[in-house]
Amino acid sequence: MIKPLITWVIHKYKNPQFKFDKAVSSTLILELLLLRAIGRFRSLKLLFRFKCPGHIYLGKGVSLFNIRNIHFGRFVTLGNFCHLSGLGYNGVVIGNRVSLGDFSRLVVSTSFNNIGEGITLHDDVAIGEFAYIGGAGGAVIGRACIIGQYFSIHPENHVFTDMTQDIRDQGVHREGVTIGENCWIGSKVTILDGAKIGNGCVIAAGAVVRGTFPDNVIIAGVPARIIKQRDCE
Repeated sequence: MIKPLITWVIHKYKNPQFKFDKAVSSTLILELLLLRAIGRFRSLKLLFRFKCPGHIYLGKGVSLFNIRNIHFGRFVTLGNFCHLSGLGYNGVVIGNRVSLGDFSRLVVSTSFNNIGEGITLHDDVAIGEFAYIGGAGGAVIGRACIIGQYFSIHPENHVFTDMTQDIRDQGVHREGVTIGENCWIGSKVTILDGAKIGNGCVIAAGAVVRGTFPDNVIIAGVPARIIKQRDCE
């Protein structure tokens, strides 16, 4: 009885194609529901910071800085010990049904004298554990992207042309990072400032990506390059 009910709820609010594996027992489903209930209860602490919790599920140890500049959609899940900082012009915007893995960090800016642009994760983005997304120059991830562990985005570069001055004192250059819809990005991928990735791209694990890439290509390597069109597989 429990499986059909939960399947109906998932179909209605999250994934119309979802189906439980036959090896998943009702006991496991009840355990999952308990964990979700605990995560939902944790989200009530947002009320004490004048933020409506909506349909948010928080893991243990989640921390939020400048929460008034962090905007959540519905059915958002933040894993254990995630940290979000909204210090920036546009803050952090998280769409519906987004999930962020344990120990991940979304940090728009770490500088109070030159705050950054912002971070936007569109609907149905799923990111694995230990991700780091900076937003100094702006970072946008399109709808329905699935992303592996240890992923990082760095939309800012230090200027280092003056040999007489410390690099830390020469300022920064920011272009921003844009990732299109429906991309699959493997684990330990690094996206550098100025990268623009089209819709439907696949990025191999460990790639270091900079530059502009069209839709529906497979990208790999250090530095990353196009190795194949998806329609040629």
